[in-house]
Amino acid sequence: MENFIVSARKYRPATFETVVGQQHITGTLKNAIKNNQLAQAFLFCGPRGVGKTTCARILAKTINCTNPTADMEACGTCDNCQSFQNGHSFNVHELDAASNNSVDDIRSLIEQVRIPPQAGKYKIYIIDEVHMLSQSAFNAFLKTLEEPPSYAIFILATTEKHKILPTILSRCQIFDFNRIQVEDIANHLSTIANRENIAFESDGLHIIAQKADGGLRDALSMFDQIASYANKNITYKAVIDNLNILDYDYFFKLTSFLTAAEVSQTLLLFDEILNNGFDGNNFINGLASHFRNLLVGKDNATIKLLEVSENIKQKYLEQCRQTELSFLLTALNLANTCDLNYKNSKNQRLQVELALIKMCHIRSVVNLAQQPLNTNNTATDGDQDKKKTNVVAEKAVQAESIKPKAESENAAPATVNIPKTEVPASIPLNTSSEAPRPVSMPTATSISINIPKKTAGTLIPSLNDFERNADSDDDGKPKAITGEAREVFSYDRLLEVWSNYVQILKAADKINLFTILNNFAPVLLKPELIEISVESKTQEHLIQQESVELLNYLRNELKNFGVLVTYKQVERKLENRLYGNREKYDYLVNKNPKLDELRRRFNLDINP
Repeated sequence: MENFIVSARKYRPATFETVVGQQHITGTLKNAIKNNQLAQAFLFCGPRGVGKTTCARILAKTINCTNPTADMEACGTCDNCQSFQNGHSFNVHELDAASNNSVDDIRSLIEQVRIPPQAGKYKIYIIDEVHMLSQSAFNAFLKTLEEPPSYAIFILATTEKHKILPTILSRCQIFDFNRIQVEDIANHLSTIANRENIAFESDGLHIIAQKADGGLRDALSMFDQIASYANKNITYKAVIDNLNILDYDYFFKLTSFLTAAEVSQTLLLFDEILNNGFDGNNFINGLASHFRNLLVGKDNATIKLLEVSENIKQKYLEQCRQTELSFLLTALNLANTCDLNYKNSKNQRLQVELALIKMCHIRSVVNLAQQPLNTNNTATDGDQDKKKTNVVAEKAVQAESIKPKAESENAAPATVNIPKTEVPASIPLNTSSEAPRPVSMPTATSISINIPKKTAGTLIPSLNDFERNADSDDDGKPKAITGEAREVFSYDRLLEVWSNYVQILKAADKINLFTILNNFAPVLLKPELIEISVESKTQEHLIQQESVELLNYLRNELKNFGVLVTYKQVERKLENRLYGNREKYDYLVNKNPKLDELRRRFNLDINP
């Protein structure tokens, strides 16, 4: 039986012309040979399997070729080329630094450098995985690398350039190898398949190229594996079965279910995927990649970013025409959130299912935001009604921002009627494909909302946004609320309210905040602008975390919903005087009241 040679070795490039996907490297090297401008040391760096060692060997063979071609390729027939191809050349020395990384190995190499070549013009030393050399080995190599004999050329190859000493890098001409493009790998695999009389489908070769992640050697290894598995008939199904890859058809079918709000079909398909042995995290990442492909397919300028076969590309283009941009953006956000929370979730399957259910109702939420509000009745005044008014007003602004740009540019300030009836804390999810029914709102009051003529971009509401907006009347940022009470208050009234809030913090055992707000009195810069003094950015950050509760308390007690706060960093000035033990203790207790509890628990006394 004839010995089998893997494709990565059998079809390893022998000339610069046959190197795949590294034309910027091969072109530079050929010009350097042609102009006789060869550097004394080269550093080839890049990911695995992209041709670093291959290019080093081709360069070593070409510069010693006695009869190069017009485009600076080795002839392959002279004595030097023949001895190199047979592995008998005395002018090319390869060293694997992964296993020969000591000082003695480098010293042995330096001794060989002193011997000039017996045949040929140059002696070439190829050191693979050079980043594995020890610190002392690098130092021993420095002088020789900087001033080698005229006939010695060093070619270093590494996958981790950042691990090499800067003194080594400064002595080398550095070439960065790129990851090989999917299309280039697929074309190369098809060429090899034709030579080996292997039947193939283009879709299958594209899947192999994508799975290789830019490494041609990995692609050739998978190619050999699948050729054996499928008995020299590489089909799309054979590739996804052998490499355990989620089929594109799953994602196309799932997207159709999501856009049609078919929750039951979506969950059943996800269950089928799990039963086939696929991980939920890989699934949600694959779904996000599918949405990303649909997104880039919506613009002719970005279609080239679809690194798939022509057949699959047509499917993407067809589905992206049927899918709204708002759906894709919101679904991508939900998929990304699910991916971030997946590993920390105790019920990982439920985490994915919740994301899928939310995706099913994206259209329902957008449609609900676009529904016109009822304009028939009036509402009475009251703090609770005002909060509900703000929630619905925000939704009205969101609904207007979702409308087409041309319509919003011509819109004038509109008057909408805000319902008095309670707005639900969260919008119920519709588990069927039917459109949501309008909600009856019996009473409303009229307020004026100024809608901007130009919007910065399309506002895409998500399910989480509506739930968050319905549960609170503040988004966490201090801002004035149009239409609320704005009573004028005095500085004495502010100090009284401030003191009450500080005592509330103390009773709630929020000692850090109590200490910060108790150290400095607030300053009233303007009728509605309060300045808070802090001693550091850390203190400012602590107060900002409490800002929602602080603002709500101040606005309600002062009956002015336009109150805002700002921060000023100051240094505390202490009087230069002597303090007794009792004064020191009182000062510390004022900063941290728990100190007094500690003294009583241990029955300690204060020295006079």
